[in-house]
Amino acid sequence: MASESSRHIVKRHPCPAWWTDAKLGIFIHWTPSSVAGWAPTDRTLVDILTSTAPDAFAEMPYTEWYQNSLRFPDSSVSRHHRDVWGNRPYEEFADGFRAGLDQWDPDGWARRFATAGARYVVLVAKHHDGFCLWPSEVANPNRDGWHTGRDVVGELGEAVRGAGLRFGVYYSGGLDWTFDDRPLGNFADTAVAVPRGAYPAYAEAQVRELVTRYRPDVLWNDIAWPQPQRELWDLLAWYYATVPDGVVNDRFLAWSPAFAALRLGPVRRAVVGLGARAARRQDGLVPPTPAHYDFRTSEYSSFAEVQRRPWECVRGIDRSFGYNRASDPGKFIGHDELVGLLVDVTAKGGNLLLNVGPRGEDAAIPEEQARRLDWLARWMGAHGEAVAATRPWVRASATTRGGTEVRFTARDDTIWCVLHRTPDGRDGTDPGASVITIPGVRPRGDRSTARVGGVPVPFTATTGGVELRLTDLRERTPGDGADGAWSVVALEGFDASDARAA
Repeated sequence: MASESSRHIVKRHPCPAWWTDAKLGIFIHWTPSSVAGWAPTDRTLVDILTSTAPDAFAEMPYTEWYQNSLRFPDSSVSRHHRDVWGNRPYEEFADGFRAGLDQWDPDGWARRFATAGARYVVLVAKHHDGFCLWPSEVANPNRDGWHTGRDVVGELGEAVRGAGLRFGVYYSGGLDWTFDDRPLGNFADTAVAVPRGAYPAYAEAQVRELVTRYRPDVLWNDIAWPQPQRELWDLLAWYYATVPDGVVNDRFLAWSPAFAALRLGPVRRAVVGLGARAARRQDGLVPPTPAHYDFRTSEYSSFAEVQRRPWECVRGIDRSFGYNRASDPGKFIGHDELVGLLVDVTAKGGNLLLNVGPRGEDAAIPEEQARRLDWLARWMGAHGEAVAATRPWVRASATTRGGTEVRFTARDDTIWCVLHRTPDGRDGTDPGASVITIPGVRPRGDRSTARVGGVPVPFTATTGGVELRLTDLRERTPGDGADGAWSVVALEGFDASDARAA
């Protein structure tokens, strides 16, 4: 039967090397909610997910959930909306969004993303509000014309590929508030709200349209998939046949009649409690494992160790994915944290999918977000070889005797040791030198070399690892004036040892 054959095809699909080589991608959340551009900033996603309050999602820090938060009359968003917009319906933000497209420069975006060191871009083609960023020919039976006239998906895909990057699309398969607009207060509510009726056929038709028109290298679904697993196997097999080196994420959780059980009070309360405990344990969101995926996605969360399966850390530059004008500078990720996150994820075998949330009114990338892309551009320009196309080494991390954090990556015969902060140990015979011991490595022979910025540095094998005499690494590391820096030592012709940092 077709679905059984499709299942075998899907299960044999490997995650392609281009994806595991990429290491850095750019996510783009850009919807009519980007015109309002407001969400509370006093809570993080973890705060929301670990709460057992029945309406915790009313205070979601994600601006793309603005429309849902409006459905709770006493929410922060509702109070803000009454003060700023009065009784304006959410749907009217689409007019401002379309007008803002007159100032959009997709080629400029693509150049900035490529300069930052990204290898792929994933655009939200349709989020939970159901608004489509392409002129879909699949008619929405509940809201006519709920899409852009300009082909945002097509134009950005062309610009991104023209800059040498891969292009993917996000599609909200599990939620569409033009089909089911009930207020969502918690995890259990989201499962119950996966639309039925005409929606499953509508969602499949739109995904087939996106794949046929744009050949996305990444098919990034969210929340769940509205069809049973049998039909999902056929859709995924068709996608792989159309885009052989395409990838799908781990959020194609097929609809099941069991979803309906979440309407029952005891089941709902149990699911909310289980979700809160899982979010506390994961320090973020790692979705349930579906029947098939090419890579896992952790949201505002990471893993403690190297992962055997491909994975992706997904997060915004601040506490939201969509643009939030309420975010002050303290809510944005800092320079060291951003570079450290990229390095840490890479060392554990993952990719970082860093989100950009443009403004809705003028299609511009806000200054605080652009600054962080510039930070990545400077660091990747100097040290990108320690990240791109690398694989995890035998261990992801270590700490030196002096407290310097080390992350390891590897490619061919090279181990990259990415160090946090300049070593401050001094050898009195040479006031300009710093001494640091990289734990857990040993030279293989006379051809072993250590380099910083391409320049050989002397080293000595010790019982604790390899002792390096380094000039001040900060002088060779682009920075932004913030305390600390992530610097890189390349070790060629070294092996792992069992030695540990003291």
